[in-house]
Amino acid sequence: MEPTDLSANMPSCPPILAAADQGKPPASRKAQKAKKSSSRPVDKAAERKAALAYEREQRRGELERAKEEAAWQKDRERRQQAVDKAQAALDKAEREQAKRAAAIQAEIEAREKRSQTEQARWDKEKGRLEAALRRARD
Repeated sequence: MEPTDLSANMPSCPPILAAADQGKPPASRKAQKAKKSSSRPVDKAAERKAALAYEREQRRGELERAKEEAAWQKDRERRQQAVDKAQAALDKAEREQAKRAAAIQAEIEAREKRSQTEQARWDKEKGRLEAALRRARD
């Protein structure tokens, strides 16, 4: 039996091994197919169609973002109006309460003054009556 050259019966070295031998990163099969397809003539109509589709998608995305932004802004304004309304109601209630508290305080002060006036009148009356009682006993 004579030694046969097995490399003649074997397919050539796989691309991964070939790339490893050359010190380059291995190319994937997709990349190899892409290279093959790039050698075909460029279809300008398909290229334009793809560019238009891309631009349409970009515009659609921008419109969608604009709609979302408008909805967010509207919601924010609605919440702010609710906050403003609640704050106005609180401010009004605080003013009314302060007015009522001031009226009550004024009433307390007026009653205190009347009480002091009454106490002074009673002290004077009591003194007059006690003096009359002392005179009557003498």
